[in-house]
Amino acid sequence: MASATGSRPPMPTAEVSAQRRPPGRRRLRTRIITSFVLLGFGLTALFAVAMVHLRNRLENQLIEKTLQREVDNLVRHVETNPDEPPFYLVFDARTFSDANAYKINPLYRDLKPGVHEIREPDAGGRMQVYKVAVRRGISREGKPFTSLVRYNVTDAAATSDLLTRWLLAAVLAFTLFALVLGWWSASRVMAPVSELARRLRRSGNSSEPEALAPDFADDEVGELARALDDYAARLTEVVQRDREFNADVSHELRTPLAVIRGAAELLLAKPDLDERTRTRLLRIQRAEQQCSDLIGALLLLSRNERAVGQCDVAKVAQQLLESHRAQLAGKPVELKLEGEPSLPLQVPESALAVALGNLIGNAVKYTPSGEVVVRVLADAVEVRDSGPGLSAEDAARLFERGYRGTHAGHSQGGGIGLSIVRRLCALYGWEVQVRPGEERGVVATLRFG
Repeated sequence: MASATGSRPPMPTAEVSAQRRPPGRRRLRTRIITSFVLLGFGLTALFAVAMVHLRNRLENQLIEKTLQREVDNLVRHVETNPDEPPFYLVFDARTFSDANAYKINPLYRDLKPGVHEIREPDAGGRMQVYKVAVRRGISREGKPFTSLVRYNVTDAAATSDLLTRWLLAAVLAFTLFALVLGWWSASRVMAPVSELARRLRRSGNSSEPEALAPDFADDEVGELARALDDYAARLTEVVQRDREFNADVSHELRTPLAVIRGAAELLLAKPDLDERTRTRLLRIQRAEQQCSDLIGALLLLSRNERAVGQCDVAKVAQQLLESHRAQLAGKPVELKLEGEPSLPLQVPESALAVALGNLIGNAVKYTPSGEVVVRVLADAVEVRDSGPGLSAEDAARLFERGYRGTHAGHSQGGGIGLSIVRRLCALYGWEVQVRPGEERGVVATLRFG
């Protein structure tokens, strides 16, 4: 069995929105708030890092230059006036030679010339931080010595830690402020867009959409509202024109079909008709009935409304089988009806005849020999054939509009039969399924909701 499909059944609005939204895409409001938070955090964090780095660099440069100057002065003093002790108010300085280096604290004994940072506890056990400048010199007696100048920077280090904590608190505070500002800005910016979306959804419930632009300011959102009004007007015009066309076509075609039906009934009432003429008149009568059913079903689809009616599935299936049996023209295919003797449905007979007729017609068309069995179940009807089966390509593309199966060959048809079936199923809440048979052929199931 091979034919084509039309549009998919309508889905709820939330499901459609979820499918159309690209994966990983956040709402615009969330993106605005996130941008404000990242901007606030980035700027304050960058400012804090730059301030800490600049403060530490300037402080280190100042201390190191002072220590270098003092240690140079100490070396010159020892080299020129070794008998006069140097005097310092801020710095702790000492000089030792290699011979008495063992008397020096091991933390300072092996320091190389330059400026170092040393941490050691004081007499009370409190950790002290020192900047230590080391310089080597030669005494007047030609003996090498080492001079140390030490400066206590514990208070400066504590101040730096305090500054760091304050800067971290400032970063957190400004980030929270950016979050509040971003939320407020996003709410102000997105409020007109949200109102536009709400009114647009509300206007979709009526056949005449209300104008959106008059209720919005002359800005980007107002321009979008005017564009949507223009689009809605053009879309309404197209839909109205399409509905009028379908109604006019349906109305105009019913008149000649009624004439054909009346003429066929009058001719069939004559007692002197030969069998060949009677067969042809019956074929005309069946074709007129099929055309009337198809017009009724297409009119329902164009209006997207369910018509009120009542029919019996078994009776309609029997009529369809009789119609197709008369069109076999010697083709070795047996048509059988099995299952429940009656299955009433609250739908127009034309809608069921078109949906089930397409399934039976496809089965008869693509079965060169064998049988086509229509089985009426408690809540569904199955159409089984003994044809060539269903290929993988057919199974994947069976309901694409205009697709004709791999076994279609030169047979007639535009590939829209299953399209109409699927649209009728979406309208009445039915379910259609086509699958390969257990041994051969295809099984088409029309399940009624």
